[in-house]
Amino acid sequence: MDREQLKQTVKQQIITFLNLTSVKPEDIGDDEPLFGEGLGLDSIDSLELIVLMHREYGIDIKDPKEGRKVLVDINTMVDYIEQNRTK
Repeated sequence: MDREQLKQTVKQQIITFLNLTSVKPEDIGDDEPLFGEGLGLDSIDSLELIVLMHREYGIDIKDPKEGRKVLVDINTMVDYIEQNRTK
């Protein structure tokens, strides 16, 4: 899977895992913040995204500081997945 395909997959997984029924993958910008002003996710959503990373890519994020660095935007998540995935 190339980088663009992975971005689209991650966007769709975020929508599905977080039940964001009114959001489409094309609505999520690659550099748009996932939390706060951007997509508007909250701390509960961050836990769901950590579960997503583990379930879909075999990545365990145990340190909350690491999670804050990884779950910034789609580009950052994809970079981390490409470097650390085990699945």
